[in-house]
Amino acid sequence: MKFNRASGVLLHPTSLPGPYGIGEIGPEACRFADFLQATGQHIWQILPLGPTSFGDSPYQSPSTFAGNPLWISFDLLIKDRLLSRSQLKNFPVFSADRVDFGPVIEARMALLKKVCATFSEKATAEIQAGFAAFCARNADWLDDYALFTALKDAHGGVPWTQWEPELARRDAPALKAACDRHAGDIRDVKIIQFLFANQWQRLRAYCAERRIKFVGDIPIFVAHDSADVWAHPGLFFLRPDGQPSVVAGVPPDYFSATGQLWGNPLYNWEAHKAQNYDWWVARLRRTFELVDIVRIDHFRGFEAYWEIPGDEPTAINGKWIKGPARHLFDVLRDRLGELPIIAEDLGVITDEVDALRDYCGFPGMRILQFAFGTDERASEFRPESYPAHCCVYTGTHDNDTTVGWFHSEAGAGSTRTQEEIDAEKKVVLEYLRTDGHEIHWDLINLGARSNADTFVVPLQDLLGLGSEARMNTPGVAGGNWQWRFAWDQITPAIRDRFAYITRATGRRH
Repeated sequence: MKFNRASGVLLHPTSLPGPYGIGEIGPEACRFADFLQATGQHIWQILPLGPTSFGDSPYQSPSTFAGNPLWISFDLLIKDRLLSRSQLKNFPVFSADRVDFGPVIEARMALLKKVCATFSEKATAEIQAGFAAFCARNADWLDDYALFTALKDAHGGVPWTQWEPELARRDAPALKAACDRHAGDIRDVKIIQFLFANQWQRLRAYCAERRIKFVGDIPIFVAHDSADVWAHPGLFFLRPDGQPSVVAGVPPDYFSATGQLWGNPLYNWEAHKAQNYDWWVARLRRTFELVDIVRIDHFRGFEAYWEIPGDEPTAINGKWIKGPARHLFDVLRDRLGELPIIAEDLGVITDEVDALRDYCGFPGMRILQFAFGTDERASEFRPESYPAHCCVYTGTHDNDTTVGWFHSEAGAGSTRTQEEIDAEKKVVLEYLRTDGHEIHWDLINLGARSNADTFVVPLQDLLGLGSEARMNTPGVAGGNWQWRFAWDQITPAIRDRFAYITRATGRRH
């Protein structure tokens, strides 16, 4: 699918400002959309929208269909008279610049449970009707997710493989009894999902009025401890005890000398094919109900994926296995129509992966931070080599910020040696003919002026922040996904400069 020449900002809703511990999809999100409009942007790129669990990663969600309840706006709940201002009087005070996930989750979910308890008496007839319609329209995933969440809470949060065997293997009588026993908790989960969906669609409509499109994100794989795997075990390679027999990851790369052991169960693609890829059709259909364009993370896994035995401690001892390739995307196109998809084609890329991306007509990605190293593919990331049909970024959520990358040292967030870092910096300065004191603006200008149809800059780079604002360090278990910004960081000078670059490079229209 051909994209118009445009630009935008990568900012996960978690990172929005606000007084309640984490970013919300209410007034603060609308204010960010106003900033995008004022600077001529047409894209707001986000990470996966789903709930998070252990590790707080949006790429390890208990559901690929559900929304993140932590983003529900308390201000909008008050506006809808589902919450009173007095109920927030004793809400804890949290850090403004970092998300302290544990306490934030506890405080926010406790308040949402109170909203659920009074939903029937406080919700208007219109809201009640919307809730009923939402439950009916989404029953194919919502019923399983609500029961899974209720059971997980009832079992103290342990993985589903540690539940009673009859629940783990989904015996019909056991599921019926569980639905009866946990009816109240199941309804609460559904109410919370409705509130998220209702607020998200209001935000999406607000953005659409300002000609701003959401670029969403789906990981190719799903978490093992998820409603998706529990409800559809036959679609994954699992042992009789429910544990994955083989898991996903990538071989040694830029970020890790031992590769990345993600641990996700791998798909039984023959089982998916036998069902005409129904689960994938449902997954993409649901995602396109929430966003306008979808970035598929680890696209290369559809051509071939790195299969690691389930008991391996690292990703080194894996092997490449062929994926469904063209057949999957032919079916998706036949059943869903044209697919506005961005292919995340980074990492170990072969001619076969490039051919699959081009066959599907998806734009790939180019990362400016990868353009100046010793890697043999570095030249592919320089603007002079870009086709128009691609998306260029200064960096992604997995990269250090541009300022942090430029000032990095060996051993900090990548596998580069100090010699490689020094050589890379020398190439950057010579190529850009700069002294590096505004390296983030140097790369922003470079990406914006490139031939690529789409240019996206993480907000951290627009603000010129260092490694303290990095969103994620692959292979590092803790401290990720926590960064938040403050409005006073977006100065008039930054706003005006970004608007000028967007206008001067033909991306404002």
